[in-house]
Formats: sequence, C-alpha cells, structure tokens
Amino acid sequence: MKAMILAAGKGERMRPLTLHTPKPLVRAAGTPLIEFHLNALAAAGFRQLVINHAWLGPQIEAYLGDGARFGLSIRYSAEGEPLETGGGIFRALPLLGDEPFLVVNGDVWTDFDFKRLRRPLDGLAHLVLVDNPIHHPRGDFRLDQGRVSDAVEGEASLTYSGIAVLHPRLFSGCQAGAFKLAPLLRQAMAAGQVSGEHFAGRWVDVGTHERLAEVERLLVAEA
Repeated sequence: MKAMILAAGKGERMRPLTLHTPKPLVRAAGTPLIEFHLNALAAAGFRQLVINHAWLGPQIEAYLGDGARFGLSIRYSAEGEPLETGGGIFRALPLLGDEPFLVVNGDVWTDFDFKRLRRPLDGLAHLVLVDNPIHHPRGDFRLDQGRVSDAVEGEASLTYSGIAVLHPRLFSGCQAGAFKLAPLLRQAMAAGQVSGEHFAGRWVDVGTHERLAEVERLLVAEA
C-alpha cells in the first residue's frame, strides 16, 4: 500500500513561523512535524510515499530528498496553487496507482499505528476518527458498528483525524482543480461505502501556536 502526506497548506494561523518555513517543516521539540509521519510510516512497513506541496514546497523537497534516509521512496506532487484536500489528492492519483492508499494530513501529530490500516478496504474509504477536541466540539461524523455517517445535531459524534484509507474510485467523475474531500466522503457515506474506527490515543491538530506547544509538552513528557 502506498501512502500520501498532504503538505500543501500555507499555515496562516501559524505565522510568523510559516512566513518563510512550510508548515510541515515547523519543528516540535526540534523535529519537523512531517518527520514524525515519515518515521511512523516507515516503521509500519510503508515504503512508497507521495507528498503534495504548494507553499514553499521546494523547501520540503530539499529537506526530505528522495526519502532514502527514512527508509522510504518519496515522489512529489507540486501544485503551484493549493488545490484543497480533494483536488490535491486527485492530482496525485497518477502517482498513487489503482489500489487503495493511506492519506494523512501533514499538520497533525499522533501516535497512531499506521500498521493498523494495512488491510483490505471495505468500500471506498476508511476513516480514523477521534474524540472531539475543544476547538471542534460539534465533530464531523457518527460511527456505528464500523460504518461512518454524517453527524446529526444532538447525537454523539467524532472528529475526522485527517487519517484515512481511500480508494481511487472515490474520485470517479472528478475534474482537475481545487475541491474539498468532505463532499466526496459524504456522498460515499450515503451509499454505505465508508467504514471507520475510533482512535483514543494521542492526536493533535497542529493548527495554532498553542497546539504546537501542546505537542512539545507531550514530547518532553515522554522523553
């Protein structure tokens, strides 16, 4: 199974750190955020990786190179202008092939074991969901007996972690350009084609300076 790290965002809320450094290369306790993913993917047995980029993307390529020092083979999907999550993945499909692939947001930090996702895909997508964080109390989706559906007001919900396995068929009928992933997922959910799991381990959406500090506290605590 191939994997893809989404690394095209500008990290507006992380300024001034991201004015001259792409968000995936922002460091937590001395280590670039994206490097945590690379080490975890290699440890889980992944070998072929695709990384998309836009803002300051050449810095990402210069730092990571071909991935050999991480035990990986990295190919890049340069976007120029950000294509959002759906458009970015769609553009990279020729590099990902015809089989299901893992995708992870470059700006989350987690101790999730990616090895758990190296298994056959039941449907068009499998989502890893987490407890709703303080900054996103309403959540995104419901999980019932391993199937995912859209959140309903007043009912228990979970938040999409930014970690998933997707089938290229999820993007059937899409056209090149910027578009979001969520509408495709919701369409597949309505057809019963999205499975999921609840991850209760450590996970931080590193979207602000405060959450970056939270990751650093966690890393220092385990050192």
